[in-house]
Amino acid sequence: MPESEAVVTAEPIMVELVDDGGRTIGAAEKLAAHQRPGRLHRAFSVFLLDPAGRLLLQRRALGKYHSPGVWSNTCCGHPFPDEPPFLAAARRTAEELGVAPALLREAGTVSYHHPDPASGLVEREYNHLFAGVLTAPVRPDPAEVAETAFVTPEELERRRAEEPFSAWFVTVLDAARPVIREVTGGAAGW
Repeated sequence: MPESEAVVTAEPIMVELVDDGGRTIGAAEKLAAHQRPGRLHRAFSVFLLDPAGRLLLQRRALGKYHSPGVWSNTCCGHPFPDEPPFLAAARRTAEELGVAPALLREAGTVSYHHPDPASGLVEREYNHLFAGVLTAPVRPDPAEVAETAFVTPEELERRRAEEPFSAWFVTVLDAARPVIREVTGGAAGW
């Protein structure tokens, strides 16, 4: 078959379905898990801070299937089935931002159900939270990240009043704050 006629088929991206206690109960294709009413699945959210205690935000690339062009936490995503959340968080941070954190700690879990009116998709996630320190410069993948910004708590509140953020951002930030405070030594006001 000539190259111009070749059919490219990609493997579907799968996510791990969980029960309310976070126990694995199966798997589903990622987009199907986000269709209404949403299926509870495993996710992760990463919050990285620089040595001055400023939080790294990312504005999601405009080509993202879900929540394009909005601001969110440093990195978020879904482990593959049977992939430990910590390893998935480290993997996606490297893939999206081209950097590895100098320190990354578990910061608990939180479950939520957030419909996204703009896309019609649903975030129904059992989310593993991670907080850490970043000391190297980021090199974002433009297919994943449109823009980055380091912000203080005050700058974050101003930005949230003026610009759109992901539906899950406040939920995951509030749940991760105790470990974010520990990572920053409490000095940054988080």
